Formats: sequence, C-alpha cells, structure tokens
Amino acid sequence: MLGFMAFGCMSYFSQSNQVSARQLNTPAAPSVAVPQGTQSTPHVVKRGESLPAIVTHYLPESIYMRRAELEAAVRQANNLGSKPLKPGAQILIPGIPVHPILDKPIPTPKDFAARGIYLTAYTAGSASGLDLIQRWKEAGGNTVVFDVKDFDGELHIPFQHDYAPAGNITIRNLPKFIHYVHSLQMHAVARIALFRDAHLAQTYPDLAIHSRKFGKPWLENGKLVWTDPSNRAVQDYDLDLARLAAGAGADEIQFDYVRFPAEGDQADAQFAFQKDHPDWPRSKVITDFVTRATDTLHPLGVLVSLDVFGVMAWAKQADMVLTGQNIHDLARHCDIISPMIYPSHFFGFDGYTDPGDAPEHFISESMQRFERATAGSGVELRPWLQAFGWRTKTYSPAYIVTQVRVAHQEGGAGFLFWNARNDYSKPFAAMPEVNLVAEHCVSPGAASARLISPTTRVSR
Repeated sequence: MLGFMAFGCMSYFSQSNQVSARQLNTPAAPSVAVPQGTQSTPHVVKRGESLPAIVTHYLPESIYMRRAELEAAVRQANNLGSKPLKPGAQILIPGIPVHPILDKPIPTPKDFAARGIYLTAYTAGSASGLDLIQRWKEAGGNTVVFDVKDFDGELHIPFQHDYAPAGNITIRNLPKFIHYVHSLQMHAVARIALFRDAHLAQTYPDLAIHSRKFGKPWLENGKLVWTDPSNRAVQDYDLDLARLAAGAGADEIQFDYVRFPAEGDQADAQFAFQKDHPDWPRSKVITDFVTRATDTLHPLGVLVSLDVFGVMAWAKQADMVLTGQNIHDLARHCDIISPMIYPSHFFGFDGYTDPGDAPEHFISESMQRFERATAGSGVELRPWLQAFGWRTKTYSPAYIVTQVRVAHQEGGAGFLFWNARNDYSKPFAAMPEVNLVAEHCVSPGAASARLISPTTRVSR
C-alpha cells in the first residue's frame, strides 16, 4: 500500500500490493498537501487558464475524488490563497500517485444480501453522486450499480475500441471510482446494456438487425436502436467492455438488455444466426452468449448477473420466443438473476386494475414463479424493486418496505432499487425499517407491523 488520500479521500494501492479496501480503516486527513506515496507535477499556467480548468484536467489522474478537494490541495501547496493565476507562472499539482491507482474484484459469495441503488454514469461521475454513495452507505446500503454503457450505446468510461463512441466520458478513471466504492466497503456492480445499442446500430449498420423486406437495418417502431444479438462482433465488443470493467476492479458485471427485441415487425427481422441455423430458437443464441460471457468473466474473479423482465416469471410462450430469455436455461449459466418486478409494470396481469398499488401480490407472485423456474440451478434471485411513483398512487416509504419485506420472505438475496433519475428520497426514508428486515433484527412481520402502525413515523 502506498498511502492514503488527503482531505478525506480514500486509500489506494500499488500494482504489486493490492489489498482489499474493505480491510482498511481510513485515517484522519494529514495536514500536508502532498499525501504519502504521491508526487507533485509542475504545471505552467497558460494565458486565460483558470484554476478550476486546471483542476478539472488533473482530477482523473490525481488521488482526489472531488474538484474542491484537489483545488484546496493546489492552493495549499502553492500558497495561492485567493490570488488569481498569472500566465507563465509554474504551479505544483499535488496528489499525483507514483503508481497508478488500481483495484481488483473482491471475492463475494453470490448469495450476498445486497442492498443496492442504481446510479447513472452522470450521477456516478459527479461530486453529488459520490455524496449519494456515502449517504447510502451510512443509511445501511452496501451495493452500488453504475452504468458503464446504457441502452443508447453511449460509453461513460475510457474504452479504446474501434466501435467505441467518442466523448461523453463521465467516469474518467474507472479503477479510481471503484476503489472509492471499495473504500466504503461496498459492492461495485458495473451495468452494461447489451444488444439495444443505438450507437452501434446507427454508426455500424452491418451490426444491426436487418429488414427482410428492404435489405437495410430493421427498425423497432420506427427507431434504429437494436444490434443483432447473434452477431459475433457485437458480442465480442460487449465482452471486451465487460473484461475492461472487471480488470478495473468491479466485483460484478451485470448485463441488461440481454435479449432480442420484443416489439416491432418481428416477421421482417432477419438475424445473422438464421443463415446457418434457421431452426434455432432465439433462446439458443442468448443462452450461448451468457454461457460464453460467464466462462470468460469468472476467471477474472467477478460475479455475472442478468436483468430480466419481471413478466418472464409467467413464462408466456410469446414472451420467451421473442426475447430469447429462457429463464430455466439462463439460470444454469450465471450467478444471479435480477428480475425487474416493478408492480406498476404488470398491467393486464392477474386481474388487477392498478397493479402498481398491489406490491405485496406482484412481488410475492413474481418471486415464487421465478423460484420455480430456476429450481435446482443454484442461481440466486436478487430482484430490482420499484423506487419510483409511476402509475402508483401509494408510492411511499411504506411501499418500499413492503417490497423489501415480501422479497425477503420469498428468499431474495437482497434487493436493488431502481430510479432512473436517481431520486432515492423514499428509500432513504424507509431504510431504518428496511434494515430491520434485511438484517433479521426483527421478524419481517414485526417490521411490517411497526411500519403500518398509525403511531409509527419513518424518518431518515
């Protein structure tokens, strides 16, 4: 270990001595501006260059997580105070590690009881996102799921690949970000949206699904957003990205959109696999890919998880044929399945007019059906739960606890909260009760009874 970050930052490791951050206790910040194991880099100020611009440039390669921390260190190291910079002056940039900040996956059992939230790459790469992660830890959370690639195909980490889009990098140093998560003793999950990739489909038409009628890229409801899941080049691109995330220290690779499109003119969609294997079902392609991905990633020390539609628990033939998600088969080739069992999304199911207001029924029914579909496989079920109010009049902290309680009763290996805007005000308010359920401090029934009691108040 080389040393610790100043100004409340985390520890970091050398390549030859990588130690689990979860085994460390972060010490108090030292009084000097140059932390142990780092060096200062000279910088000559250019005309019109501001200190915030300089800080932004050096932040990814420094040990500091926030711009304010690095700026304070620069001012202290150069005795700047509030004085403006002069063109041609040389200043020192402290906190540049002698060796790159590196991390590695922390071995984690697949039945680990996750208590997680989802972060967009924009949130994860911001100071407010770092604050959110720390608050989540303090509230009792232990897992962060963050985007590496979302369904638009935009990448948010540096990735040198012929197909990779340029720009829009929000997590500018992935090992450093993961190291920060590990320093809080939290589980780091890198989410990769696979085959719905608008960038690839629009930039490289040969990688898209093709139209039988027109001989050009196929559109889903008028939009060119899908690559061909059976195209080997598409699969290899996503696996290369997954390897990169694992090599940066992610504990788990989570695949979303691990399926074929389910909407649009399906009869017009032509896939690469149909040329040599016209009789294959789509599920053969998806299961083969997941098998290859797991075989590729397990030697790197990471868990492999899959996000699947909640409705797949009902095993309707039409859904399986279109998406290619055969839950029985997939469960035998991954570590964790995370069904998206948001109650509000079950419109038309089980006779409920307002399914969003029936969380107990749909969480319970979904988990039981997934348990039957995966029986004997050894896979863990860790559901995505609803942390948003869409089509749900009763969305509240009590709603959050009900979902957690029922998922826990049905054997879920923890839970993940999804909110696309990363607004977790209701989960934060619910966490005191959630922790009672998740940590078995009281029975699930007792926790629920306390929650719904008219005298009970749920606070942060």
